[in-house]
Amino acid sequence: MDDDEPLEVQTTDDTKTLSPSQSNDDMFYCVADAPFSDEKDKTTQEDSETDLEIEDTERLFTTGQKELYLEACKLVRVMPVSYFIRNMEEPYINLNHHGLGPMGTKAIAIALVSNTTIIRLELEDNYIMEEGVLSLVDMLHENYYLQELNISNNNLGMEGAKIISDFLQRNTSSLWKLKLSGNNFNDESAALLCQALSSNYQMQKLDLSHNEFSDTGGEHLGQMLGLNVGLQSLDLSWNHFHIRGAVALCNGLRTNVTLRKLNLSMNGLGDEGALALGEVLRINSCLTHLDISSNNISTEGASRLSRGLEYNESLQALKLFLNPINLEGAVLLILSIKRNPKSKMEELDLSSVPVNEQFMKTLDGVYTVHPQLEVLYDSAQDPIAKKSVFLGAKAMKLIQSYADQHKISVLDFFKSLNPAGTMKMPVGDFRRALLQQSKVPLNRYQVGDLMKKLDKRESMVNFGKACAPVAHCWTGQTQTCPQELQPSTHRLQEAEKGPWQGPGRISSYMVQKSPQPSRSSGREALASRMVTARTLRGDREPKWTSATARAVHELIKSRSVLAISRLLVSF
Repeated sequence: MDDDEPLEVQTTDDTKTLSPSQSNDDMFYCVADAPFSDEKDKTTQEDSETDLEIEDTERLFTTGQKELYLEACKLVRVMPVSYFIRNMEEPYINLNHHGLGPMGTKAIAIALVSNTTIIRLELEDNYIMEEGVLSLVDMLHENYYLQELNISNNNLGMEGAKIISDFLQRNTSSLWKLKLSGNNFNDESAALLCQALSSNYQMQKLDLSHNEFSDTGGEHLGQMLGLNVGLQSLDLSWNHFHIRGAVALCNGLRTNVTLRKLNLSMNGLGDEGALALGEVLRINSCLTHLDISSNNISTEGASRLSRGLEYNESLQALKLFLNPINLEGAVLLILSIKRNPKSKMEELDLSSVPVNEQFMKTLDGVYTVHPQLEVLYDSAQDPIAKKSVFLGAKAMKLIQSYADQHKISVLDFFKSLNPAGTMKMPVGDFRRALLQQSKVPLNRYQVGDLMKKLDKRESMVNFGKACAPVAHCWTGQTQTCPQELQPSTHRLQEAEKGPWQGPGRISSYMVQKSPQPSRSSGREALASRMVTARTLRGDREPKWTSATARAVHELIKSRSVLAISRLLVSF
């Protein structure tokens, strides 16, 4: 029997329906319920006008995830989201740009209190406001399965920052990744958040980009970084940091021992900020990725950064795109990496710097010492790069030809480059292995173009996911893909369906054409449904009364997500 279908139980004429209270002040309104009448009692399940209606005499009220969410939507008077209903058992839910609002978010939160499958939830751009955040935080005190949450671009402001900071101070949930981009947080919000993060040890990835932090906010963040022992990735791009904020952040980085990725792009650090960062790079042994693109850093600032790169042994990627650095500054940076035999640099982004032939010769010398390094630059002046546009395809054809000759798969060739024999490998090690292997000789242009076509996430190359489709595209041959890498036919079919298609859909047209219920009929239907459920389960005395319905109404007004969820589950 399908768990999604409610049980059909024959009822007797003894089933009673409680009449609603006549007080207008206590009336309860449910959007999805149709008018309750004697004629309605005689209709069958097939005559139901909407997916939300529950026949009192033919359905048993259950406490499954779908039913819980539908009941929550009725209680807070919002339209259910069909996509959420269809994907409640998936680990990832994307509800970005759905226009949920505070009450729609509250219904989601009520359903998630007891959910054990969703670990990543996207709620960006839904105008959830502080009331929606309060519902989510209330839910997170009980839900220990949700690990990643995105509530960016929801205009949370100061009140939202207070709610979130109180939540972070408790260290009670399993949440380790939180996106708060574009929420109009100012320096006062930064003070609250940093106070909470100073003692929080569970949050590992935090996105605070596109907010209104200035140098004062930078000082708060710098103090937090000096105390925090959990953050591994912090995005502060598109704020308003200048020299004072940059110096404060760098002071925090001097003693921080956990932060690995820092994004400060699109700020105004300038050459003084670059000087502070250069001093930090000399002593910091934890930071692996630093993005300071578009920060008005000139050649002088590049020179100060290069002094830190000569001694740094942990940094793997440095992005300096869209800074006014000339050719001289670019040469200083690559030479500093060459002079550091312990450098782990894998990527240096100088995409906005035009280079010449002399620079390319110098870079060849750097590649000899550090074959794992990839330098991005403006290749308009590089004649060799112009001729190598299609060399990536030739590289893959060479690898495919070698695999065919030796009767192995392309995947086996890539796995042979990894001493561990797995399908994941650090980007730098993979690039070095491709250049140093002798089975299929490749130059750095071929390897560079090939790297762009492979799946690179979290500084790891996953050639298992990319080699089969790439081989098929470039060679016209079908590459056998392991079972665990093959796409799910069911998922592909679901992806092709529209938002109002597929199992569990809600017909918006039919709901809109339903007669608008009165306040008393909505409360009466809810009370009657609970009575019927109790009666069919064998309870001699129904426990859901008009007074109970008023109690639920009071709970809704009190915003108690946990209390509502528990009450629904109890029935």
